[in-house]
Amino acid sequence: MEKLVKILEKIDGRGYKAYKEIKGSYRLDDFSMFIDHVQGDPFASPSKIRVRIPQSAAGFDPFLFSNKSRKAALQDYICRQFNGSIQKYSKGIRRTGKSGLIHIDSGKQEILERTSLEVNERFVEARFYAGLPARGRRVQGKQCISMMAGEIPEIAFSSMLFSSLDQQGLIRFINTSEDQDYLRGQLAGRKLAAFIANGSILPRRSGVSGLPLSRHEAVKFISPPGLEVSLDTLHSGEIKGMGIPEGITIIIGGGFHGKSTLLSAIEMGIYNHIPEDGRDYSVSIDSCVKIRAEEGRSVQEVNISPFISNLPLKKDTHKFSTSNASGSTSQAANIIEALECRSGLLLLDEDTSATNFLIRDSVMQKIVPREKEPITPFIDQVKNIYDELGTSSILVMGGSGDYFDVAHTVIMMDSYRPVLVTGAAKDAIGSVIDKRVRESGTSFGRITERCPLPESIDPYCGRKVRIKSRGLDHIQFGSLDIDLSAVEQVVDPSQLNTISEMILYALKMDYINGDNAIMEILDLVFEDIGTKSLCILSGYDGHPGSYAFARKFEAAAAINRLRSLMVKQKD
Repeated sequence: MEKLVKILEKIDGRGYKAYKEIKGSYRLDDFSMFIDHVQGDPFASPSKIRVRIPQSAAGFDPFLFSNKSRKAALQDYICRQFNGSIQKYSKGIRRTGKSGLIHIDSGKQEILERTSLEVNERFVEARFYAGLPARGRRVQGKQCISMMAGEIPEIAFSSMLFSSLDQQGLIRFINTSEDQDYLRGQLAGRKLAAFIANGSILPRRSGVSGLPLSRHEAVKFISPPGLEVSLDTLHSGEIKGMGIPEGITIIIGGGFHGKSTLLSAIEMGIYNHIPEDGRDYSVSIDSCVKIRAEEGRSVQEVNISPFISNLPLKKDTHKFSTSNASGSTSQAANIIEALECRSGLLLLDEDTSATNFLIRDSVMQKIVPREKEPITPFIDQVKNIYDELGTSSILVMGGSGDYFDVAHTVIMMDSYRPVLVTGAAKDAIGSVIDKRVRESGTSFGRITERCPLPESIDPYCGRKVRIKSRGLDHIQFGSLDIDLSAVEQVVDPSQLNTISEMILYALKMDYINGDNAIMEILDLVFEDIGTKSLCILSGYDGHPGSYAFARKFEAAAAINRLRSLMVKQKD
């Protein structure tokens, strides 16, 4: 560290590029610092830095990271503490551009595997970013000394030592996360699609906040007796709650009674949540996919014929392509793509669906003959999807009781409390004299896999590879923009970093070769990640950047929305 201080004293006041001299590794007792990348300008992306403390000093018992679930939770917890220490000890942005900024990629309500922190038997390492201080475009050496030799060690020692942490809080955090994985692992064996624990707080503070509504404002979730099940946990004993069975479930109720809130909790049940989130013992099967209409998206050779056929001008829907999908064709494509990725649970909300895709009632059937209507609505295929493919569906419906006819389970939300009304719903639909006629055949048909062509996926913009995530919604991939605003199960911008790098990695490894289907490609990528870690996506040792776990479904969604994409269907 003395060497680093001397370099900073020497370059004080020189042009900003003089900071390049500090690249390297430095040590102070049990604290090592690695400056892996030095920014070339105070307005450029901040410099990449790692700090490492050996386990002999950090003191984390191996049991705390003894399996994948516990390790991800431990790393997530330390990362949050590191971020909290930044807020406490860093002096923040000062002078020009990003001068003085210290930032680490850390989570919100979800617990995700990240590359920003690593814990193993040998050391604890934080990977973060720092804006090197400047005045104009001149080195501020003294401020940088204060930052490197003062603020950063203080941040590290207050968050990366077991003795410096709230140890009971840490153990609770890890145990809560591991319990959620354990609950999720029991669903298939109990033939459940999702589980919502009694006492859960499902409503959020606002439409743009993941934080729970305060407990004195929210209605605690209580399962109806007919759906209540008990599941075991490793650390919290037996937990009771509502088990949503496999099959077709319809959620009904008046406006503002909690239908979409329940669906949202199921949608987010693919992730573990931090203690006191309110959804921390509510889980869904891993292969749950939210489906919505997505007008304007591009579609490439998707076999949407189970839903749409007999189009005017004899357009082939077995290999349907468009650069500007309608609401119904986009929703049909989204479902087929999810099934192509082996989804076990589809979630639909009528508020974000194309009405003519969900239902065609008996009156409309009388006015518009079947041979004049190319759309086979979802209501007429949902049972085939379950019977033939084993894929369940959960739908929020407020405007059509016709779905009672195909439902296995009907839940009514009444003032945020679920009521099981399957029997009453079946009686009601049974008493209807003039019911609609089913319009599908007896079979859904096979899912046609598609193989992306490598020449259609170009990460270059000019002569340089250019891939960059923008918030939760967009990825710049080469010269094109991938719009993921309708892919609702992305919860962290760093997941988009991961997804974009997965596509690039698959290209480099020749997994995208014109012969591998989308899921075969992603299976190979995930096999490599599982063997090593998310860090393989960075392509080099040292600072891996900011990546967070993303599922195959969201990665496939990004590939499918690349407007240059060309595919060939697999025989």
